[in-house]
Amino acid sequence: MFLELSKEEDPLNGNQTGIIFNIQRYSIHDGPGIRSTVFLKGCPLKCKWCSNPESINPYPEIFLRVERCNQCEKCLEVCTPQAITFIENSIRINRDKCDLCMKCENICSFGVINHIGYKITVNDVVTEVMRDELFYNNSGGGVTISGGEPLYQIGFTLNLLKEFKKRSLHTTIDTTGYAKWEEIDKIFDYVDLILFDIKHLNQEIHQKGTGVKNDLILNNLVKILEKGLRIWIRVPVIPGFNDSSHYMNELGEFLSGKPIEKVSLLQYHEWGKHKYKYLDRIYPLSDTSFIEDEQLHKFKNIIESHGLEVTIDY
Repeated sequence: MFLELSKEEDPLNGNQTGIIFNIQRYSIHDGPGIRSTVFLKGCPLKCKWCSNPESINPYPEIFLRVERCNQCEKCLEVCTPQAITFIENSIRINRDKCDLCMKCENICSFGVINHIGYKITVNDVVTEVMRDELFYNNSGGGVTISGGEPLYQIGFTLNLLKEFKKRSLHTTIDTTGYAKWEEIDKIFDYVDLILFDIKHLNQEIHQKGTGVKNDLILNNLVKILEKGLRIWIRVPVIPGFNDSSHYMNELGEFLSGKPIEKVSLLQYHEWGKHKYKYLDRIYPLSDTSFIEDEQLHKFKNIIESHGLEVTIDY
């Protein structure tokens, strides 16, 4: 199923092959019913709270679990580009030198080195997802294309959606909305539900938290709503970023009266924090506190007061 790894190949050519990092079966929080969620690599946003940092870069990468290493140095012997070193009895990888040949992964008996992300064909994704067709049919579920940002690999995403609709499967796309409208508009004939993220309404605050401005995102949201597409709004509730009653009231006013099926408040968590260490990155919100359930329900009530249906974490 997996094709040869490469850093250099541009996934944006995205026709019959793409770069994904997971297909999660029996997913129940990414749309209605029981679903399979296909996670694509590549995202133009750099959200400080991202729980899937391995999804940001559009090429395969290495997870390095240093704590598992017994310093046998077999990986050092097979590393042709000499990207592996041992400093103070601890393995290190120069990611700029690494060519992803993965000889080190194959020779390591302790699971220290693993590749994250692989090239795969549309047909192989469809074959894997359709294994659970019975569950989808019985639960009103289907497939969700997520990421990263699935619109980053627009050609691949479009071809996936087309193939799933040929099989009469319910399709959902989970998107930041950060893409050119002419790209987004290509997919609508093949999408039954859109999960659309709103991080913040204020452009300056949005840019500080995600690395990009929000004007393109909000303009795309308006156009999607004008088309009458089925849409759920997702709001990650992040301490120090958007966790205030004032902001939640502002958000409720902004969404009020719009044809939105529901708003989902997603509670901040640190489930992906360990992944930053495996990627040799620093977790940006290391000193962040958590939001109490009571506060989250308060935010839910505020948005509901604007005539919107609100759920927490789904």
